[in-house]
Amino acid sequence: MCGIAGWLDWNRETNSSGAREVMERMTESLSRRGPDEAGTWLSPRASLGHRRLVVLDPKGGLQPMERELPEGRVVITYNGELYNTAELRAELIARGHHFQTVNSDTEVLLLSYLEWEQECVHHLNGIFAFGVWDERKETLLLARDRMGVKPLFYYPLPGELIFASEPKALLQHPRVKPEIDAEGWAELLALGPSRTPGQGVFRGMRELPPGYILKVDRQGSRENRYWDVSGTTRSESAQETAEKLRWLPEDIVKRQLISDVPVCTLLSGGLDSTALTAFASEEFQREGAGPLHTYSVDYVDNRKYFQSGAFQPDSDDRWVDYASRHLGTLHHRVLISPHQLVKTLKDAVLAKDMPGMTDIDTSLFLSCREIK
Repeated sequence: MCGIAGWLDWNRETNSSGAREVMERMTESLSRRGPDEAGTWLSPRASLGHRRLVVLDPKGGLQPMERELPEGRVVITYNGELYNTAELRAELIARGHHFQTVNSDTEVLLLSYLEWEQECVHHLNGIFAFGVWDERKETLLLARDRMGVKPLFYYPLPGELIFASEPKALLQHPRVKPEIDAEGWAELLALGPSRTPGQGVFRGMRELPPGYILKVDRQGSRENRYWDVSGTTRSESAQETAEKLRWLPEDIVKRQLISDVPVCTLLSGGLDSTALTAFASEEFQREGAGPLHTYSVDYVDNRKYFQSGAFQPDSDDRWVDYASRHLGTLHHRVLISPHQLVKTLKDAVLAKDMPGMTDIDTSLFLSCREIK
């Protein structure tokens, strides 16, 4: 995961010394999302920031990434991963584009924008949130993936728009106030930990909904939905349907294993995590990549206090061990105590920028920290 931030202002210069400090504070607040590298790009009308977690092309994927053209520069800040990078790269080369990196999906996305502009989202297979400043047309394009895996918040003001991966980065800007109105309280107290799509909880703050783009120019900003779930009638046989249902997650897992850094799976012993781990383990074996590392969470004295019932007849660890042995994974159990859960609650709230699911959030925080 990475962190992105940006600021578009038609009235003030975003590359003054004071504006530079604001942009750097916004970017720095996202350091936990991207601990490996930091970058900012400044211009009079728009400035972009990036915190990077290296997954692909450590040397070639530095951001913000720009392409100098005769009519002006086009710059991108991007959080995500494209799973059809190789196919897109081949298509863009066939269309006459030239690459300066070895296998950076950031450059693939940037050149996809140059080829198709806002229609580029229809060509992307992946998870993403990105901002592209097009100096040629003085437009800012924000986009979020179809399922909303990658977060993207923005704060519109007259003649101005500020965006970032998380509310905490927006709150670093002096014109974004940490205020909650009645609608925000309703989100926290009535709907939490879920949230109405598009609602940013803080007064005036918006979240770009999944499957949407936001285009900003001197005429204003416009949200447009580019993808929606639609039902279709299928004529395949039961056997063909079963084969397709197997192929789809298998293809998804295979694409998501492409990485220049180590990967693992989270294995709870349930049907979904076991199936995904099985596909990943098979691919590791085909590639001769060694045993797949898997992780699960357990709690101190869980066996002592666990009470089986109709909802969950037994604890997870039995099925975790069974799946790990059967698939030949190298398993790691993250053991968490009640004291750790309480001690980490503040860190979990700060990571989410708002209250959530308490012990579930802290468990996830602690397990991810252990995996890292």
